[in-house]
Amino acid sequence: MSASLPPPVESPRARRIAHLDMDAFYASVELLRYPELRGQPVVIGGMSVHAPVTQEDGSRQYARLRDYVGRGVVTTSTYEARALGVFSAMGIMKAAKLAPDAILLPVDFDAYRHYSRLFKQAVADIAPHIENRGIDEIYIDLSEHAEETLALATRIKTAVQQATGLSCSIGIAPNKLLAKICSDLEKPNGLTILTQADIVTRIWPLPARKINGIGPRAAEKLTALGLNTIEELAAADAAVLHEHFGRSYADWLGRVAQGIDERPVVTYSEPKSVSRETTFESNLHAKRDREALSGIFTRLCERVAGDLQRKGFVGRTVGIKLRFTDFRIVTRDLTLPTYTDDAVAIRQAAGECLKRIPLDQPFRLLGVRIGTLAKKGAEPVGGPVVMQGELFRESADSK
Repeated sequence: MSASLPPPVESPRARRIAHLDMDAFYASVELLRYPELRGQPVVIGGMSVHAPVTQEDGSRQYARLRDYVGRGVVTTSTYEARALGVFSAMGIMKAAKLAPDAILLPVDFDAYRHYSRLFKQAVADIAPHIENRGIDEIYIDLSEHAEETLALATRIKTAVQQATGLSCSIGIAPNKLLAKICSDLEKPNGLTILTQADIVTRIWPLPARKINGIGPRAAEKLTALGLNTIEELAAADAAVLHEHFGRSYADWLGRVAQGIDERPVVTYSEPKSVSRETTFESNLHAKRDREALSGIFTRLCERVAGDLQRKGFVGRTVGIKLRFTDFRIVTRDLTLPTYTDDAVAIRQAAGECLKRIPLDQPFRLLGVRIGTLAKKGAEPVGGPVVMQGELFRESADSK
């Protein structure tokens, strides 16, 4: 049974959706700072102790993966490190076995956010209809631009490079689904333009897992059914997909395999939550390190409150997140009777959440989150904010 495609769209008003993805973004930002590392395998994911040390002669001494001891994970890596098998989310100790001589650098999110703002502004000056998808990627609706596609995309890439010194890859297609796939086809510094008529030759031969939304588990199930490529998925019996994936997800699989995606580029959306978290350089214990943890927690809550105030939001549901040394993650949350952007109220509510977690083991990450957001001044009226107990004291002493 052969799959069928919708007829190519010939209208001059056809959608032109771009997906722009910065190339190895964190690593590329670091190479701006340390240009002598270009062409070398570099891994981002270390702590402050792994920062380069400047020698008396002005040269730098870098940490190497082979010397790393700990439980950290790779945040990202250069393409040279990826060629050695080192990818994001991999344990650094495992990465060290694959690339012991690779350079290890600490994460610097302030720098990454700075360059993120720069590249997005450069794009917005040319094509303002942007959907923000994260620190290093955006969708752009180019449908209303009169400029020819290749020239327009080239102009955007040049603007990004001039604003940041960094390269990006762009995929342009009739919809978001195809544009995201395209942006990954010719990395780094790629530019791929796809029409509806190109789906059979450019998209169908790709692995089904290339479709954004098909995760590892779904990919495994598809492989077990003999559906390895997008073409095979497009030709699959709908009844078989329904049986193994449920009607809703199966119907979606059938549509996306045909290249169908009607989602608009959403240029603005209200935030659903605001959060801050930190990973400790060494594991901390709630009782032994209570003073240090209390200070860290206070600063996290102050930063969450500052984010809320800067964005003009208030929230009601305060939550915490802990990652223990065995990488087990535990979360708890508490909904307040009224909305707040006050750091003290957030900290006190977070303390109540903490009391509901057994703290008999050290942990390596602590985070604070607030959700159920509303615009400040437009929030529903509620009762007074509940004032909670002291952070860490009862939680640590009640073991």
